Amino acid sequence: MRSIRKDRVSGQLQQEIAMIIHRELKHPALGFVTVTKVELSNDLSYAKVGFSCLGGEAERAGTQAALDRSAGFIHSLLKKRFRLKVIPTLVFRYDESIAQSIEMAEKLDQLKRPPASA
Repeated sequence: MRSIRKDRVSGQLQQEIAMIIHRELKHPALGFVTVTKVELSNDLSYAKVGFSCLGGEAERAGTQAALDRSAGFIHSLLKKRFRLKVIPTLVFRYDESIAQSIEMAEKLDQLKRPPASA
């Protein structure tokens, strides 16, 4: 069963991490990043942060590297902003669900189109 506290902390972390990335990180390899989800461990000590970004594979790899390097900085800012006993260790992972949903929408659009008459 999901904990209400865990869900609330997860939502607050997602908003705060997104704000930190957009307003305070000045990394040149960082593209346009959207924080899609934050999954917390049961003891709230680890957080998997799902993100998506615009661009191809190279931009995604650059953004992943920039976020990995900035994880400590983001963690230190979260320590200052949250009154929690333990601030979770952040692990950034690319969230492929956005790309998959776009691909699925394109396939559905192709099915809706009438066949071209020859």
